[in-house]
Amino acid sequence: MVTSIGGYFELELRGGEHYHKDALCLNSARSCFEYVLRARGYKKVYLPYYTCEIVAQPCQLLHVDYEFYHIDRNLEPVVLPELKEEEAFVYTNYFGLKWQCVERLAQHYGSQLIVDNAQAFFAPALPGIDTFYSPRKFFGVPDGAYLYCDAPIGMELPQSHSYDRMSHLLKRVDMGAEAGYADFKCNDEALGSQSIMRMSALTENLLKTIDYVSIIEKRKKNYQLLDQSLRQYNQLNLTCSDEAVPMVYPFLPKQNAELEKKLIENKIFVATYWPNVLEWCEENDWEYQLAQQACFLPMDQRYGEEEMLQIINLIELE
Repeated sequence: MVTSIGGYFELELRGGEHYHKDALCLNSARSCFEYVLRARGYKKVYLPYYTCEIVAQPCQLLHVDYEFYHIDRNLEPVVLPELKEEEAFVYTNYFGLKWQCVERLAQHYGSQLIVDNAQAFFAPALPGIDTFYSPRKFFGVPDGAYLYCDAPIGMELPQSHSYDRMSHLLKRVDMGAEAGYADFKCNDEALGSQSIMRMSALTENLLKTIDYVSIIEKRKKNYQLLDQSLRQYNQLNLTCSDEAVPMVYPFLPKQNAELEKKLIENKIFVATYWPNVLEWCEENDWEYQLAQQACFLPMDQRYGEEEMLQIINLIELE
């Protein structure tokens, strides 16, 4: 395509490069998983109960059998099934904190492991292990995903376009987070039904403008600030290694079941992972408790010590 010269001005996006330089650039994490299933020809996969319902969609689309497994209080598999030749085990690197578990599973399953790093953007991909990432869970981009997979898919992939999925990002700048939330939800649902495509030029250029080094430092510092004060109130005892770059601070309060409501009333917006788990699991399952009671506190690069203390003070007042 010939680049235009002159005319109206475009967005001023500085040049740069992808954080995951050697990965395939696709339109969504869901597409990455579908790509792996198509490329590898798996007949069955094992999925965690504690995951987004969208993960099951590619299996249903391609008529791949799937079976759920439970995780323990360390967010690690309770039982490791013995895999047949055309089977795979999917593990989520929860909140970017489970890298050591990923390494152990890679030693156990080898290339039959699929790593869902949607919540662990900065975690490295292990050689020979199919791994995918979702940058929009860490940065202000409308879509996009990265995939490490050395198997060909055997089909031509069109390029996605993202200009019509930017409204929630633009509204947040102009009008605040609440104004763009409905658009954010619509975009989320639309991505779930997209076929596999290459990442849009807009998303690629946005991702190349990001100061990743600064973001890593800010996320680590904010997590440490929260953990130092809130660990005593937290039923989750997760270790954040020196290498980990967390997505959120997972917090399961020992008291106050309505903490999430209080945080939202004070304009501290916490994510929910994942409502579908309440339908998939029994009430006495650990995953059910996580989905129903855990709060996932924001501690990303947009914030600093002042915002972290605001969160801490609200929780400690209970």
